[in-house]
Amino acid sequence: MKSLTRKALLGLGIVVVLLLGYGIYYLWQNGPIGTGYTAKMLCSSVFVSMRDPEAVLSEDLVIARENFIDAEVDYEGKSVTAEIPGLFKFKRRAVYREGLGCTLVIDTTEEQLRKQAMVDLTRLLPDQKDLPWPMGDLTPTTELPPQIDVQRLNYALGEAFSEPDPERLRRTRAVVVVYDGRIIAERYAPGFSQETALIGWSMTKSVTSALTGILVGQGKLSIEGRASVPEWSGPGDPRGAITLDQLLRMSSGLEFEEEYESKPHSDCNVMLFASHDAAAYAADKPLEAEPDSKWAYSSGTTNIISRIIRHAVGGTDADYFAFPRRELFDKIGMRSAIIEPDPSGTFLGSSNMYATARDWARFGLLYLNDGVWEGERILPEGWVDYTRTPTPQAPPDRPYGAQFWLNTGEKERWMPRLPADLYSARGYEGQFVTIIPSRKMVVVRLGFTVDHGENWDHKSFIANLLKAVPE
Repeated sequence: MKSLTRKALLGLGIVVVLLLGYGIYYLWQNGPIGTGYTAKMLCSSVFVSMRDPEAVLSEDLVIARENFIDAEVDYEGKSVTAEIPGLFKFKRRAVYREGLGCTLVIDTTEEQLRKQAMVDLTRLLPDQKDLPWPMGDLTPTTELPPQIDVQRLNYALGEAFSEPDPERLRRTRAVVVVYDGRIIAERYAPGFSQETALIGWSMTKSVTSALTGILVGQGKLSIEGRASVPEWSGPGDPRGAITLDQLLRMSSGLEFEEEYESKPHSDCNVMLFASHDAAAYAADKPLEAEPDSKWAYSSGTTNIISRIIRHAVGGTDADYFAFPRRELFDKIGMRSAIIEPDPSGTFLGSSNMYATARDWARFGLLYLNDGVWEGERILPEGWVDYTRTPTPQAPPDRPYGAQFWLNTGEKERWMPRLPADLYSARGYEGQFVTIIPSRKMVVVRLGFTVDHGENWDHKSFIANLLKAVPE
């Protein structure tokens, strides 16, 4: 009996040690990610989106409380600190900088980040409220054209904001529908408004593509030329053959693990929430396939593009930070739009752009109009067509262009019952800017839909909207 008791105690002791060891390992691996994610997202939500921190913590950052992460907002210093208290402390700090949003303090200091942002990002534009849509916010007060089925339009919006399943919440926060250049529908959830800038997550990739196109039009980049990446410049490095076109089309062959909540320590999470230089992190990855032989979705490749853009712009930090505004945002009235940089000063072009729903709609309108805005060509001629050209290596049911999702194909495609010319900027948690040239429509949907947005049925939403407008 004594021997059995000793064996039981020994076994219990081993279990306790293993559990303790696993707990330490879990904290060591995921502590920096969890605190980094909490600090960054709370900082941006408070100082960019101007939301109440308690609402953010209770709705968007439940994961922080589940993992015992404490967060503190410093309004005077415009920063957020997130920490896991106890024996194994993990702490991350994110700082807000006007015009640049929030950036994590990783392998740098807050003072250095503040100095980096000492540039004039003032926008010398007239008040948006005094200008008609789309350059401004004045919209017609007259009734919608008779060809619009208002009843069906209202039904589609009602469905978008409804919550039929309390276990699978949609959490739609903003919808803007543009038809033939006019806003025909717009709605916001409680706590959100026309002035609320919201994250686009991977819709930022599509904006990065647009910035690439602008530089191509200026002759500063070539999509067919080898990508200028210092990490690949060594003699005999096979990655040196990768082109900018292959990076844009996710066919570079680079290894990259694109996972989110299912694997906290994935490449994507480490790159975004625990790295000083996102592009360097991604560029250090080896090839897992020959360039242009395999399609694999990768936020890492987009951040490599973002650093290529930085080098192509050249000049000072001020020149680079002003580039998206000077060449894109201000030209089409996107006054709220910002792309947040990583600690190294390169825009996180894969994920970190914030804009109001109307500004996301303006971006969609630019593409609907073939890159021309009120008579001025913003994107070079042919760029939109290039963007919408399917990548041969992409799977038939997930057609992909150059940082945009497509709806091409005769049988297997993303939305088989919807127009084949439909294409979208698409982001995590159900963010969409959907462009339908044949129906003269741009549809923006922003929300916080968990499970990779699977609770949000975008196909049905678009189908309902199409019933409200003429074919």
